[in-house]
Amino acid sequence: MRTLVYSIHGFDKPFIEKLGKGKHELVFTELPLNENTAHLAEGFEAVALFTSDNVSSKVIEQLHTLSVRFIALRSVGYDHVDIAKAKKLNIKVANVPAYSPYAIAEHSVALLMALNRKIILAQELMKQNDFRLDKLVGFDLHNKTIGVVGTGKIGSAFIRIMHGFGCKILAYDIEQDNELIEQCRVQYTSLETLCKNSDVISVNCPLNDATKYMFNKKTFSQMKSGVVFINTARGGIVNTKDLLDALAHGIVGSAGLDVYEHEKPIFFYNHSNTQIEDELFEKLRSHENVIITGHQAFLTNEALQGIAKTTIDNLDQWSQTGKSENEVY
Repeated sequence: MRTLVYSIHGFDKPFIEKLGKGKHELVFTELPLNENTAHLAEGFEAVALFTSDNVSSKVIEQLHTLSVRFIALRSVGYDHVDIAKAKKLNIKVANVPAYSPYAIAEHSVALLMALNRKIILAQELMKQNDFRLDKLVGFDLHNKTIGVVGTGKIGSAFIRIMHGFGCKILAYDIEQDNELIEQCRVQYTSLETLCKNSDVISVNCPLNDATKYMFNKKTFSQMKSGVVFINTARGGIVNTKDLLDALAHGIVGSAGLDVYEHEKPIFFYNHSNTQIEDELFEKLRSHENVIITGHQAFLTNEALQGIAKTTIDNLDQWSQTGKSENEVY
């Protein structure tokens, strides 16, 4: 199947290239898909897209006009795709429903530990030959209450790690996982109760109509003062202005963020020689008690291998039967 792979990066190209070799005609471009680059897909049956691509209604119309009939997403989430429009035009969309959940769960733990134990500040002081410990006091995670929002594959992996630390686990999800209740003594509760009682809150749910701005002024006001807030899910789940306000008032003591609601034009690109025109982002990363990583939580060899394999599998199934088991509608 002749496929244009948009938004290719040095970290994922070798995996896709290797698994697709001899199976499909893959053409790579570093350019993201948007209204100005959709024309590049002329002559291709399929496109393979990343989270940074714009798959709006208008873009889908352009792809349809160019006879593109398949969209293979190199991600779990598909909130950046107008699924209803794709369905209307009979363009099939498939995602990668699962890849190493440990990659993201472990990154959440890394952010938590770096914030709690002041690792970045400690390194900065070390380089300055300042070996005083006065500013580096953290807390034991053992016996602390961890609130986990979303207990799917990633949330479950995070919970098991926190259970190993000896933490108490509160969880919020539309479906309860009885195995987690039994094995990790997880207590499912309301979001409000979770916010009121958690020392650490980790966001691990998808972005959809129900979770858009789930964390807002009201939600933050319900949290314990000084809570550690971790988001490795989707930026749009958090209202950044309200998070900044919560940080300013000490409600959120520190925040570890792998995602940002307006990240699309920023993350995955080199802006070394350009000015980032995003005042909200600049305010967020100016906080000493905030760590931002550029959507890298998924970035392990195992996860990249899994993403590439499922992406190629989707193309295989479409070329053979016209259907993929991972279609999202």
